[in-house]
Amino acid sequence: MATEAFEEIADTFEFLDDWEDRYRHVIDLGKAMDPLPENLRVPATKVDGCASQVWLVPEIEGQGADAQFTFRGDSDAMIVRGLIAVLIALYNGRSVEEVISVNAQEELGRLGLNDHLSAQRSNGLRAMVQRIRDIAEAARAG
Repeated sequence: MATEAFEEIADTFEFLDDWEDRYRHVIDLGKAMDPLPENLRVPATKVDGCASQVWLVPEIEGQGADAQFTFRGDSDAMIVRGLIAVLIALYNGRSVEEVISVNAQEELGRLGLNDHLSAQRSNGLRAMVQRIRDIAEAARAG
């Protein structure tokens, strides 16, 4: 069910034995993202429940369950930017119906993130996933 982009991240994680190397890879993924323009860093795009500041901006094309889901995001924390890049790889390009059906905990578990993030970061990651699901559910409903 994972996208090709997410599978590439999972494959890289399998290759990297050391968690520190994986952590650096996540940070590098975040560094490779384009920054979110300041005009999109507004309360409406901010994710509550994250220790860092996080903004997610959805871009839905089409209507209903088959609408295509993409989003952009940013954070003031390097590791969180990387987590956003991982979520972009997991969700972008899917239909909103597929976004809703993704088992994010299971997919992210393949990367071992649950075992290596602080409680605050794990809570923030769950908050980002929930925001993405909420956006997709709203788009599906029209």
